[in-house]
Amino acid sequence: MQNQNQINSTKTNLKGELTYDDKVVQKIIGLALANVKGLLTVNGGFFSNLADKIVNSDDVTSGIDVEVGKQQVAVDLEIVAEYDIDISKLYDQIKTKIVEQVKKMTDLNVIEVNVKVVDIKTKAEYEKDAVSLQDRVENVTDKTKKAVNNQKENDESTARVK
Repeated sequence: MQNQNQINSTKTNLKGELTYDDKVVQKIIGLALANVKGLLTVNGGFFSNLADKIVNSDDVTSGIDVEVGKQQVAVDLEIVAEYDIDISKLYDQIKTKIVEQVKKMTDLNVIEVNVKVVDIKTKAEYEKDAVSLQDRVENVTDKTKKAVNNQKENDESTARVK
């Protein structure tokens, strides 16, 4: 078994580099922001489970732009805030969450967090819009399934006729 001095010696002699893809840092930020009260969306990425429909759940990186260097990160976000909240306090919460999680997980220093508020909505407006978006997506999916099934049936009947 190696003693502590041997382990430290091994660590210092070993060469290599740890880097992070932008998407990794974007995902850390997206997940960190998921429970910030008063933050409804980051440029179209929805965080709420509305009427048992999770909207845009696969991409928590939507609306998050980062520049990742060897030791530092800069972040740009466009958000929709909840109506009747103190947006300056929301901004402080967003910065704190981002700095804490990025540092904790990557040891990178966040040197800049720019937040552009592009809209404000009440919870009711947000939920209505989110459900409407999900319904539109489901409607397109249903139409596509029907079209594929109809084409398959047409192909099968054409094959039987020949």
